[in-house]
Amino acid sequence: MNKLTSPQSEQELLTRCHRIAGKTLAELAQTYHQKIPSSLTQAKGFMGQLIERALGANGLNLPEPDFPNLGIELKTLPLNTNGQPRESTYVCTAPLGLSAEIEPWENSRVRKKLARVLWVPIEADPNIPLINRRIGTALLWSPSPTIESILRQDWEELTLMLHLGQIANLSAKIGTYLQIRPKAAHSRILSPAINEQCEAVRINPKGFYLRSSLTQKILKENYCS
Repeated sequence: MNKLTSPQSEQELLTRCHRIAGKTLAELAQTYHQKIPSSLTQAKGFMGQLIERALGANGLNLPEPDFPNLGIELKTLPLNTNGQPRESTYVCTAPLGLSAEIEPWENSRVRKKLARVLWVPIEADPNIPLINRRIGTALLWSPSPTIESILRQDWEELTLMLHLGQIANLSAKIGTYLQIRPKAAHSRILSPAINEQCEAVRINPKGFYLRSSLTQKILKENYCS
């Protein structure tokens, strides 16, 4: 089956989500003649790419959302056996070096990615074979004014540290809902940056991530109420 064209409305997108809800990854992969990897260790993007294909996402890893015409970002949400997020959620790359310019929150990549999110839960307990993991019921979500205010405060603090070259002080512990973590396949990958003394250095690429405390809050408020 060929890749679907991008949905033209939120309702069309949700209809596609309804069609894949309850299916296993093996069933969905068979539909698109894709081979299931033996593990996700060397294929971390497999689940997300499979869901993207099934829903017709076409953001192509650009700074814009996965469904540009709808302004919707697609995020798969791996859950443990208790229905809790297993990990933080990647949002976008964090600028380093001379690219770490301060811009208004309203124009930031982080806000564009999080303004409207399609969450697609997926079973991810290690005891469940990859082929048997099921796709859950999707949720369209936008941050409340309170949550957006917290995200903005986190983003402003982290972005200022990047802009000032305070990379040595960056820690995943900083930020209430938004944090910065390494974003690379392994520690040998390095990117150019500028430190606090305005010296050119090379460090691991960084990315903005949502803490699992926020995604757990989203799950609780929308699936357990």
